Amino acid sequence: MSLPARVATLLTAFVAVAVVVTFVAVHFILSSPPVENYAPYASGGQVNVVLQTDPQNTVTNKPDWVSYFIQDPRTKQWVHTTYFEVPAATKVNITIEGYDGCTPLRNPVWGKVTGTIGGVEYVNGQPVSELNSWSGCNVEHTFTMAGLGINVPIASPPTLKEENALCGTSPCTSGPHQVVTFSFMTPAKGGTFRWQCIVPCGGGYVDGNGGPMATPGYMSGQMEVQA
Repeated sequence: MSLPARVATLLTAFVAVAVVVTFVAVHFILSSPPVENYAPYASGGQVNVVLQTDPQNTVTNKPDWVSYFIQDPRTKQWVHTTYFEVPAATKVNITIEGYDGCTPLRNPVWGKVTGTIGGVEYVNGQPVSELNSWSGCNVEHTFTMAGLGINVPIASPPTLKEENALCGTSPCTSGPHQVVTFSFMTPAKGGTFRWQCIVPCGGGYVDGNGGPMATPGYMSGQMEVQA
């Protein structure tokens, strides 16, 4: 091969690598899920944020990945995101509709409710301070925000019959599920607080820690606190 041909080949290869690197940077590093802004909807020192967990998500190219969704506070439509914004020094009331099946926690400490007002969550209206996933298959995911000391285990449908009849199209609008509610106060100063599911729910990945569990927009996200 002549020198000009070799140079042309190397330049072509360089351009190809640059295109791949740019694609990865734009689509996987620089891009992020949309943010649902609840701040304008706060009233009386509090704001209501609504999420759901699904056993799959049929709105992306990864339909077998479990996922959270967040409700748009304006349209009430479900959006595939895990990013939301709330005001500072505000009581945040979270509602999570849990449509996924159970997965035992690796450590029972993640079954304890921490960081919420009163130290409890409410499962279908009943106050609960702990869910023991080792004594019964009753936890599907968690909402864990280490920066504020918050950990809330999300209850799963309680019977085997219900576990075998989970919603198959996301976002879920019907089917067996549990409703979990809890509240906490945002700090007086603004900031970004990351949250994640601690259940090893990344099926097919080493120790269940990859895939949806490690990906923003699926099982990890962040809360922006608006000062």
